[in-house]
Amino acid sequence: MKAFFKKILTLLVIASIIGVTAFSSLGFLVSLYQGTPEKADVIIVLGGDDGLRVKQGGELYKAGYAPNILVTGIDSRYYKPSQPNWRERRLLDIGVPEQAILVDIRSETTWEEAMNSVETMTEKGWKKAIVVSDPPHMFRLHHTWKRAVEDSQKKIILISTQPEWWDPLFWWSNKTSYRFVVSELQKNLYYAVVHF
Repeated sequence: MKAFFKKILTLLVIASIIGVTAFSSLGFLVSLYQGTPEKADVIIVLGGDDGLRVKQGGELYKAGYAPNILVTGIDSRYYKPSQPNWRERRLLDIGVPEQAILVDIRSETTWEEAMNSVETMTEKGWKKAIVVSDPPHMFRLHHTWKRAVEDSQKKIILISTQPEWWDPLFWWSNKTSYRFVVSELQKNLYYAVVHF
């Protein structure tokens, strides 16, 4: 009987270690696929941010990584080309010239951002893009953009922002990163069923 309880206890300890390791690793999983910037035709700044993505995109532009910026996820209901959106204004303030900024008002989801951006790349003859988003978005972005550019010669480089709230090991200790990781897990499951 003692041997049986010892085996059960050992299994529980092993299961607990595996569970804690898996839970702790979720931050690393969702932030996989972060790349290193390289010269490209366009920097695509995805929507849904608080300004960090725009800042990162503007800095990449100023560093000479691409001559164009495509800003996605702008709500068409409120967009007027004669009145730049706050994200456009922020890019202008950083020093990006107006003629270098393109706006996508058609995309409402990450999937649509990828598909519409690839369509724009094709129309413009662009072959390589830097895509900017937040760290926990990288796993889903990798799989989404991989599908978007399959059967083409286009190359996508994923670059993440560096938010203060992000720590891939202790993601669960911050409300923002916790919410983001849980949301990304749900979205990854949905995308795996619907799109991948």
